[in-house]
Amino acid sequence: MPWGRSGSAARHLLSGRANRRAKTRDPSPSEMNVEPWASPQDQAAAEHSHTARTVPSQDQEERPDKLCLDSFWSEVETIRRGSGYPDLDRARRDSKQSEEGDQEEQWLADAGLSTLISEDSEDADNTVLLSTLTRTQAEAVQRRLDSYTLSLRKRNKPPPRDVRDVFTPPIAETLLPESQDTEDLAQNSMASVAKTPLSVVGPEQQQRGAPKEEIFITDVAYCEQAVIFLKQAKLPLNNSHRRKEDGTLPRVVCPQCRLGVTRIQDLSHSDMKKVRQLALIDMTALCDLLELEVKRHKTSKRKIADSALFGVPLATLLENDQKVKPNSTTPLFLQALLSFLEKKGVDSEGILRVPGSQSRIKLLQQNLETNFYSGKVSWDDVSPNDAAALLKKFIRELPSPLLTAEHLNAFSSVRDIPELKQKLHMLNLLILLLPEPNRNTLKVLLEFLSKVVSREKRNRMNLWAVATIMAPNLFLHKAVPSRLTEGAEKGQAEKAADIMRLLIRYQDLLWTVPVFLMSQVRKLNENSNRRYQFYDRRIKNLLRKIHADSRDKPDKNTSEPCRTVKIQVGDLVSSMEVQVTINSRASDLIAQFQRQFIRSPDKGKGKLRRNGSVAFPDCAIYEVGGNIGEHCLDPDTHLLDLYNSNPGGEWVIRLKPSASRGL
Repeated sequence: MPWGRSGSAARHLLSGRANRRAKTRDPSPSEMNVEPWASPQDQAAAEHSHTARTVPSQDQEERPDKLCLDSFWSEVETIRRGSGYPDLDRARRDSKQSEEGDQEEQWLADAGLSTLISEDSEDADNTVLLSTLTRTQAEAVQRRLDSYTLSLRKRNKPPPRDVRDVFTPPIAETLLPESQDTEDLAQNSMASVAKTPLSVVGPEQQQRGAPKEEIFITDVAYCEQAVIFLKQAKLPLNNSHRRKEDGTLPRVVCPQCRLGVTRIQDLSHSDMKKVRQLALIDMTALCDLLELEVKRHKTSKRKIADSALFGVPLATLLENDQKVKPNSTTPLFLQALLSFLEKKGVDSEGILRVPGSQSRIKLLQQNLETNFYSGKVSWDDVSPNDAAALLKKFIRELPSPLLTAEHLNAFSSVRDIPELKQKLHMLNLLILLLPEPNRNTLKVLLEFLSKVVSREKRNRMNLWAVATIMAPNLFLHKAVPSRLTEGAEKGQAEKAADIMRLLIRYQDLLWTVPVFLMSQVRKLNENSNRRYQFYDRRIKNLLRKIHADSRDKPDKNTSEPCRTVKIQVGDLVSSMEVQVTINSRASDLIAQFQRQFIRSPDKGKGKLRRNGSVAFPDCAIYEVGGNIGEHCLDPDTHLLDLYNSNPGGEWVIRLKPSASRGL
C-alpha cells in the first residue's frame, strides 16, 4: 500500500532518497461516513438536471455559442484599448520571470521551509513541518531544493547545506508513531480513491439520462489521488469506460467527514497560514505530476493611481474602508455597486454583455470618486449596463490582478488539465493560496455572477455567456503577460471561459478546506507543541511517562465523556456540562444551550422583532486550543469524533462574527 506514517515521508526527504516504490505514505486521519453530501448549489443543480429532461438547463449548455465567443473577443479588445497598452504583450517589459533560483527560494519561503537553505536554521523547525507531508509532497519539496542547489552552482555561489546533512536519522525517527487505527483509515481512504475511476458513468445511467455525478474525496491529499488516477488512466479497461467530456457540468458529491465541513472563514489566521503553506506544497506536487509548468512573475512597482476607488490596491481600499466601517471584508464601493446590480441589474437583458454609454460611465466614475464616501451619490438614474461596465473596469484596473500576479498563470494553467476532478483540485488549492482581501472580493463577485445566471430566463445570460464575458477581465492584466489568448481563437476562448464557469458553478465547494489539509494542520500543531522532544534528550524519562499516560486513555468511541462547555455570548458568561455520545452533534449542543440559557423562563427571551417574532442570538461552537488554534464548528460535526481528534481542545459557545457586530 503506497501510504504510511508521516515520519517515513520526512525520512524520505531528509535522506534524499526518491524511492517511489516505497510502501508507506502519510495517512489522513479524518474519520468519514459513507453518506454523500452536496453544497446547496450542487443540490440545486441536481434538481435542475432532473427538470432538464423537459426544459434545457441554462448552465448545462455543452459549448458556448457564437454570440458568447464574439463577446469574449470583444471584451478582450476593450481591455486592450482601455489598459493603456495597445498590445498586452508589451507587459512582458514590465513583468519578467524571476532569476533562476529566486523562484525556488521564494517558494520555500512561502511553504514555510526557508530555513532549509539558511545557515542558522533549527533542525526541529524543519522536521516539524516535513513530518506532516505525504511522500509525493515530500518529493516536490526535494525537487525544489535540488533545483535551488543547481542554480547556486551555476551562479558560482556556495550551495546551502545539503538537506541530508541538516538532520541525522535519530531526529526524524523521534516523531511519535501514528496509531494503528490511523493507518487502517488511511488504507481505507486510498482504497476508496482507487475504486473511484475518473469521470465514469455506467451504461444504465447513460441510458436513463440521469444526472452525472463526480465523487469528490477530500480526506486524501490531491497529489496522492493524482498518483492513483494517473495509474488508472493507463489501464485499458478504465479508458474504455471513461465518460467523454461534453462540456456539461455534473453534480459533485463529497463523502461527509464526521468532523464536519470546514470553510475558509471558520479557521483562525494562524491556522490559515499553515493551510496555505501546506496547500502550496500539495499544489506544486500536483502540478509536477500533471506536467504543468507554472512560473511566477515579478511585477515592477507601478505608481498608484491618484484615485479614491479605481486603480487602488485592495488592501489599501480595505484599510480605508475599515476606518469607516470596522470589520469590512470587501471594499464598500464594491458592496454598493453589487447591491445596486442585484436590485436593478440581474433582470436586465444582456447584463454584463451589453456595453454602457462611455460618456455616462466616465461621469459616473468621476461622481463616485468624488462623492462616494460623503454619501452624496444617487443610484436612482444609473443605468444597469453602465454599472456593470464599471464593475468590470474596477476589476481590471486593480494595480495587480484579482487572482494575484503570483498565481494568475497557475489559474490559467487549469485549462490544460483534462479531468474535471483534477481541475477542481487545483482551483480549490489556488483559492486557499489567495490573500484574504483578494479571496473575499472574488467570492462576492462570484456570488453576484451566480445570481445573474439564476435569472437567465429574464436576462438571457446563461452560465457560458457570463463566463465568456468575465474571463478576460480576470485572466488578462497589464501587469502580467498571459498565454490565455494565444493559439486558435475558438479553443482558447472556450478554455478561458471554462475556468470561469467552474469558479462560478462550484464556488461553495472551492471555498472549503479539504479534510486532508485539516488533518495535516492538526498534526503540525501537535508536533509543534511537543517539538522539544526532537532535540532535548534530558527529558527522556518525562516523555516515557507521557507515553504511558497516553496509553491509559480510552479507545475511540468506547466511552461517553462529560465535557464542560464554556459560554461567552454577549454579557452571558457561564458554562454547562454535556454528556457526549456517539450521536451528539454540534447542532444538538447549540439547541441545548438555547433551551437552557436563552429560552428558559428565568433567563428571558431573545430580541423582539418588529413583526412580533423573537430573534435568538446566532451562536456557534468554537474548538479552541489543543491541536488547533481556533475553529468554528460545522453544525453537523460529531462531537465524540471531535473529542477523539482533539481531546485537549476547549469548546466555547460564542456569537458568530456577523451576529456580534449586530448587537
